[in-house]
Amino acid sequence: MKLKFLSALFLTCALAGSAFGAQKTYTIKFAHVVAATTPKGKAADFFAKRVSELSQGAIKVEVYPAAQLVDDDRVFGALKLNNVQMAAPSFSKFTPIVPEFQLFDLPFIFRDNAHLYSVQGGEVGQKLKDMIAKKGFVALDFWDAGFKHFSSSKKAIVAPEDAKGQKFRIMSSKVLEEQTKVIGGNPQVLPFSEVYPALQQKVVDATENPLSNFYNSKFYEAQNSLTISSHGYLGYLVILSEKFWKSLPQDMKNHVTQALKEATAFEREESAKEDAKIIDALKKYASETGKLEIVELTPEQKVKWAEVMKTIYPNFYKVIGKDLIEKTINTK
Repeated sequence: MKLKFLSALFLTCALAGSAFGAQKTYTIKFAHVVAATTPKGKAADFFAKRVSELSQGAIKVEVYPAAQLVDDDRVFGALKLNNVQMAAPSFSKFTPIVPEFQLFDLPFIFRDNAHLYSVQGGEVGQKLKDMIAKKGFVALDFWDAGFKHFSSSKKAIVAPEDAKGQKFRIMSSKVLEEQTKVIGGNPQVLPFSEVYPALQQKVVDATENPLSNFYNSKFYEAQNSLTISSHGYLGYLVILSEKFWKSLPQDMKNHVTQALKEATAFEREESAKEDAKIIDALKKYASETGKLEIVELTPEQKVKWAEVMKTIYPNFYKVIGKDLIEKTINTK
């Protein structure tokens, strides 16, 4: 009887211990600055659902879109304090802490999506992630905002000489300043929120944006030409709080990385779908209103653009690294 009693007691304790272990949960606050309906917003929600499935509810992700919790200018501090556990800032937000991220601003550095993904998933992408890790963040994966295209309310930008004298709105970036100057344009640094009124008031003539920015911000109402140039690229890096990451058991880390891998594939698919839908909508708008000219550069025209714009690369060998630039170009 005594043996049976002890066996039952041990079994009860073991079950209680298992139940207690199963109750251990982890909460990830995922803050981002775009709408939930964008590819990044959808991917954040996809990640939240998938990591919950993989961890059987042990990891709960609370997604805060549209800067509801914190904007990208303050999110790094929030991550350091572990007040926010996850974010996906644009590359431009990383350049103050890792100047090498200006690599992504270089014009015509990426031949196409396949080349871009090979770079991000290869040696160059890993080196950039390692640089972020040294700053106290866990770098997970790269997400798309899309390739950039020129637009103008003054003159269609088809050849490099068409840019001469035009006032270009750009993000704060030395690379983009040099890029604009080399084609004869005048760079004007403006916050994105001020671009539409600046176009209306003729403060700037030209912009460069992914199709989603051009369409969703209705720049086509203030500009009369869009050139599908794919000369530059915008993207995001998904990062985690180092403090939070260290608190996770290995199996939970595995669930996070697997869910993020799947979310990355999903985000890229959504980004491509959105671009296709937007270009169709813009072509319809152009046809129905006659207020927008859409020019798609030929491969030969792109070569001419690249010949002019790539001349700025040596100016950034020191800050970005000649080796990093050459490895990017030579990635298959």
